[in-house]
Amino acid sequence: MRNFNEAIATDAVIQRMAQSKDPRFLEIISSVIRHLHGIVRDVEPTMEEWSRAIQFLTQCGQNSDDKRQEFILLSDTLGISMLLESINNRTEGDATEATVLGPFHAAAPDMAMGDTLPGAGEPTLVSGRIMDISDNPVSGARIDVWQTAGDGFYDVQRTGSDELNRGVFTTGDDGRYWFKTVKPVSYEVPTDGPVGDMLRQMNRDAWRPAHIHFMLTAPGYRKLTTHIFVESDPYLEDDAVFAVRESLIRTFIQIEDPDEIQRRGFDGPFWKVDSDFVLQPEAPG
Repeated sequence: MRNFNEAIATDAVIQRMAQSKDPRFLEIISSVIRHLHGIVRDVEPTMEEWSRAIQFLTQCGQNSDDKRQEFILLSDTLGISMLLESINNRTEGDATEATVLGPFHAAAPDMAMGDTLPGAGEPTLVSGRIMDISDNPVSGARIDVWQTAGDGFYDVQRTGSDELNRGVFTTGDDGRYWFKTVKPVSYEVPTDGPVGDMLRQMNRDAWRPAHIHFMLTAPGYRKLTTHIFVESDPYLEDDAVFAVRESLIRTFIQIEDPDEIQRRGFDGPFWKVDSDFVLQPEAPG
């Protein structure tokens, strides 16, 4: 190739990969090249603008570590994560809809059913069932849960914190689960890095509505990554990562009855939310 030019640029780059032995890789990277070249042709960025784009991506890498993933945050705030979730987790019947993983998932300890996720905030009881699409209970389902404390921060955002607002529970034969935690609150996604600068340039809010994360796995079923959202939250219409689904909004009820408080093992009034989850069978093959 001695005369690389605007007219033949895209085909020239793709032809250079013709000997690739991985058909799926070739399909993906060819599409990436076509679309990136299309963007360049569409907006005709200056060299300075392209340099700024490279610097932006460099800063995303520099702001990522084992506790924070700026590239996931970028994917989330551009709606790419939810688009991928929608494509890869199409539901059938009454199966629970998926939503984004988010940048704050981390390893969590196994806990006994009914244990408390330690953290400061308004006491809350979360309960429900894990079912299949035929309404049968799923035994042995692992429920990986994580959320913010009442101050709007995840444990991994706090230096030296021993308040792990996360845990893993396993269902018995009845498919039921329950645990104590604190009521989730709205919070801003991190805005002290390049994604925050991007959101300000877009004149966009960085708020997420209050939610609890769930990742459910069980032998013979597709993994489900999802949330439950607080019904009255003011940011349900403007979630910074586009993750709200109507089917995942739940009503949190405040319990003030002394007998119920005592029976549930709380010291005072608490919030209660019920949420069943329906898993889909693994795809054959």
